[in-house]
Amino acid sequence: MQAISIPMEFATVMEQLQLDRLYSWFDGFVEPYLDTDPDGTANIHLKIVHTRKVCEVMALLCEGENLSSGATRIALAVALLHDVGRFPQYRRWRTFRDSESDNHARLAIEVIRKEKLLEWLDPAEQLLIEEAVRFHNLLELPGKFRSPDQLFIKLIRDADKLDIWRVFVELQNLPPDQRASAATLGFADLPEVVSAACLNSLATGTIVRLDSVRTLNDLRLLQISWAYDLTCATARKILLERGYLTALAAPLPEREDIATAVSAALSSLTSISA
Repeated sequence: MQAISIPMEFATVMEQLQLDRLYSWFDGFVEPYLDTDPDGTANIHLKIVHTRKVCEVMALLCEGENLSSGATRIALAVALLHDVGRFPQYRRWRTFRDSESDNHARLAIEVIRKEKLLEWLDPAEQLLIEEAVRFHNLLELPGKFRSPDQLFIKLIRDADKLDIWRVFVELQNLPPDQRASAATLGFADLPEVVSAACLNSLATGTIVRLDSVRTLNDLRLLQISWAYDLTCATARKILLERGYLTALAAPLPEREDIATAVSAALSSLTSISA
């Protein structure tokens, strides 16, 4: 397994006390959003837990990739802040679908700047954190970046996926009436229906596009296709150990073409050179 190196010019000045203050800020920030109806509380709670779990996964990635303590603190700050836009998004639009509201990563940047969360950091480090938050949810990364290193962008994209897989595996094991309503993005649960466009994308080793998803099965195919987008060797190892792809595939129709596409995605996790 090849470790990710940290260029010397990105040696962080963030101290543990400052990271702890961000954690305390987060707890105070999200608390008012829980004061809503039961369905809203369940959806907000889901995102609070998700954020905390992404921080836990990020710590594992940083350890597995041999990051320095300073770089790890920057990565954990990114993990903590990556989804803070979800809370005003849900309060205003009652959905987590960006296409029906606003880009939650852009909203997160608004929160970060409004709350002046990073003003105490060197501008270069502010940029590292903000760009990682801004680009964590894109289907494809842009060709140009303002920051000269994309380490933290890659780490948050992997950490976020690992916990989204956990969320959906846990949700699909619950009765439909016990699932947080916004978490499944409103897609119909049609057990035998799979869209050809989604299956074709997975079968060809490309990421399924959200705008082609029509059913909950399609959403499962989309998440399985994320296996092809992982960049960190430790993330691939964790994904295999936790068995998320196999669990996501379990409710899919028993068809040879689906089984073959899922098997190829699983195989990619061990065939990609670390």
